[in-house]
Amino acid sequence: MQPGSSGLHLFSRLAGGTMAKDFLKDTRDHYDVIVIGSGLAGLTSANILARAGHSVLLLEHHYQLGGMATWFKRAGGHIFDISLHGFPIGMIKSCRKYWTQEIADSIVQLKGIRFENPQFSLTTTFNREDFTKLLIEKFNVPAETVQKFFDTARAMNHFDAESKTTRQLFEEFFPGRSDVIRLLMEPITYANGSTLEDPAVSYGIVFSNFMSKGVFTFEGGTDKLVNQMKDELEKNGVDLRIRSLVEKIEVDEQHRVTGVVVNGKRIGCRCVVSNSNIKSTILQLVGEQHFDPAFVEEAKAVRLNNSSCQVYIALKPGVGFDYCGDLLFHSEHKGFDIEAMLSKKVSSRTFSFYYPSTRPGCDRYVVVSSTNANFRDWADLPEAEYEAAKKELCETTLDCLDQYVPGIRDKVEHYEASTPRTFEHYTRHWNGAAFGTKWEGLKVSKELPQQIAGLFHAGSVGIIMSGWLGAVNYGVIVSNDVDKFLTPAATA
Repeated sequence: MQPGSSGLHLFSRLAGGTMAKDFLKDTRDHYDVIVIGSGLAGLTSANILARAGHSVLLLEHHYQLGGMATWFKRAGGHIFDISLHGFPIGMIKSCRKYWTQEIADSIVQLKGIRFENPQFSLTTTFNREDFTKLLIEKFNVPAETVQKFFDTARAMNHFDAESKTTRQLFEEFFPGRSDVIRLLMEPITYANGSTLEDPAVSYGIVFSNFMSKGVFTFEGGTDKLVNQMKDELEKNGVDLRIRSLVEKIEVDEQHRVTGVVVNGKRIGCRCVVSNSNIKSTILQLVGEQHFDPAFVEEAKAVRLNNSSCQVYIALKPGVGFDYCGDLLFHSEHKGFDIEAMLSKKVSSRTFSFYYPSTRPGCDRYVVVSSTNANFRDWADLPEAEYEAAKKELCETTLDCLDQYVPGIRDKVEHYEASTPRTFEHYTRHWNGAAFGTKWEGLKVSKELPQQIAGLFHAGSVGIIMSGWLGAVNYGVIVSNDVDKFLTPAATA
């Protein structure tokens, strides 16, 4: 069975069509803040605002919290993380400051990042020191060029001009070196869907974050992380509601937020933090009639990033394999090619290897294969073709994995695939966009409160997010803006 199958419904029902549970039972009529969506940005915003003394209601349409930072279980005790690997070291500081020391203490480094492709084969700790050594000794790049490139990337920030593209950045430092570009760009493309035509600043920020100290992950799995976050939210007084689908954000004639309609019920509030997609927030939940026409056109022009396919592979209990890295960027393509990476005819995969140490006390080995994907390649397939395409994706993934885990088919107990259709179903992201929006989405997101008083957005925009870390930190930024809005006298 596949995670996005039609047999799973947002709302549980008893025989005869009656609701099994009122998920909004005992909610208040009015809150200071309503947070729509429980991705890491939404969760972080809710936690900070509740700590500051504001009444907060968090509404999540899915049956569990986390957004893209989530997991699912299958018969036999198998647990699959959707997007656990990996994030920069800054996540430790952010979790310690805005969540708990306990959460921060569970963040550990991944030390085996592998590249296997026709141009090179190597393993790295994925930090500046090791990359500098590789570029100088293995790729024969002059030391001064390497130093200048790293310094240039690190100096970039989101206030910089956007005129230079990532392609131009690479041509400036490594002209004609497709192998170097592949080393520097391929992991970032897998991480957030970046292309060579995106602004160089969007690449530089993400790359520099990872180059600081390498790649980190959360020991214990996403379920442990999100459940610890849930405990902290409840301790701080956040009213958490799952299976609660927001249908509308209400705005009055003075262009101020007044409340939301969720599961058919109106709940008032002073402000809303939307952790939904920026386009759906503006064009669906609010409605373009409430915005300046020029702003609406700007929002419509925001480009969505691409989505992802994943294959989840669980080995039989007690059956494992020798250590073969933590993350493995595998490609059969001769050079670095964004279109090839997005193609439904897969030639590039990222393998995330989950050893028993990922979940201490567990004896399970799990592998998750991720491939970047175009929504339209999957969205319009008739059901029979769709199921056949998923099956083919699984089979070709197992064939590829056999190079690194010999005899994998004899070791596997369960496997299944997800596609952009799956991500759209569970996240409600337009076109199943697993990596948010392109760079221009950040400006629209930040300017939302200027259009409607009390309306804020925290989500994956601008592809500068460094995955989980960026989501948490954007939640921090937005929560500070909300706090100033709610307590203007204290900030005057």
